[in-house]
Amino acid sequence: MSEALTPHPEVAAALAAGQPVVAFESSVLAQGLPRPFNLETVVAMGAAVRAVGALPATVAVLAGRLKLGLTPGELAELAETPAVPKLAPRDIAGCLSSGGPGATTVAGTLFVAALAGVKVFATGGIGGVHRGADKTFDISADLPELTRRPVAVVASGAKSILDLPATLEVLETWGAPVIGYRCGDFPAFHTRDSGLPLTHRVDDATAAAALMRQHWALGHRSALLFANPVPQEAAIDPVQLEGWIAAALAAAAAEKISGKAVTPFLLGQLAELSGGKSLAANRALLLDNARVAAEIACAYTQAK
Repeated sequence: MSEALTPHPEVAAALAAGQPVVAFESSVLAQGLPRPFNLETVVAMGAAVRAVGALPATVAVLAGRLKLGLTPGELAELAETPAVPKLAPRDIAGCLSSGGPGATTVAGTLFVAALAGVKVFATGGIGGVHRGADKTFDISADLPELTRRPVAVVASGAKSILDLPATLEVLETWGAPVIGYRCGDFPAFHTRDSGLPLTHRVDDATAAAALMRQHWALGHRSALLFANPVPQEAAIDPVQLEGWIAAALAAAAAEKISGKAVTPFLLGQLAELSGGKSLAANRALLLDNARVAAEIACAYTQAK
């Protein structure tokens, strides 16, 4: 483990003993969800992971240290601090040098999880190719990280504000497997089905763990993306959602929002336009993904 990394003692002990650990991003705390909904959701995710028998480990930079596993006080500090910067892998060293704080994105968390030897990571939805990327070149750093970090990622597909066919094409080209978890089509974050078929599927944690072992035993160094649909009771009608996305994209263009600010802005617009339905869906899928990730982490460690 890198000297730059400071694991929580409980996390360090679990990793040393070969016990299941599930990484969490911290951007969901700092940028992804409004207060106090952000802290409540992440605490509930941690409880869901512990209930299965695994250990949650949120990644962040605090007080000039790269943390793997946060105390309740540190989670609250990150959730309540305004204007915390988002950290992709390229940003972590600079944030450490400046003393922080910083909240890791999916890409940043993948980087740190691989550094620490954590094999499973739970998030909401990955970033990907933005709509209009043929003109803006706006492609998330999540995609290249998925091609080079041997970590299983449990997510409800990619965020529905993105160009999903292009996102899947990039992942295919760069060799990162996308596996439906109890589904045959790629989920679209707030909705269960994008209409885009997947080549591979698993139906339980044991099969997911076996696929992880086989993939890495062949010498692959990429992540595996297990696409777990949002629970049915929280899913949003795709036609209605597309109307809200169109309005949110128009608002972003009018306000000249770009770069890292795009995704938080669009998600905030969706929450407002949907009357909170998108937030309810986000919470439901985050909790379910945490549970599924814990089940996979337990199955992976038990079979070693």
